[in-house]
Amino acid sequence: MYLTSEEKKEIFGKYGKSNTDTGSAESQVALFSARISHLTEHLRSNKKDYSTERALKMLVGRRRQLLDYLKMKDIERYRKIIKELGIRK
Repeated sequence: MYLTSEEKKEIFGKYGKSNTDTGSAESQVALFSARISHLTEHLRSNKKDYSTERALKMLVGRRRQLLDYLKMKDIERYRKIIKELGIRK
């Protein structure tokens, strides 16, 4: 798989509260962003892979839902994660 457990722990440690914080919205958004960038690179070389394209669209939708939730609950956390990950609305 493209993300090992060590890489996931590093993502959770950087964006979450700790290495084992897998439930916070920030850590989930960061993990989704890593998966989205991986799938985007895959689709650049495999243009007719429609099942991966569908999975990518679903991941983008899930990340958008989490970001909307975070925006509703705490706008400062939302702005911080958007700035750190370089996501644009």
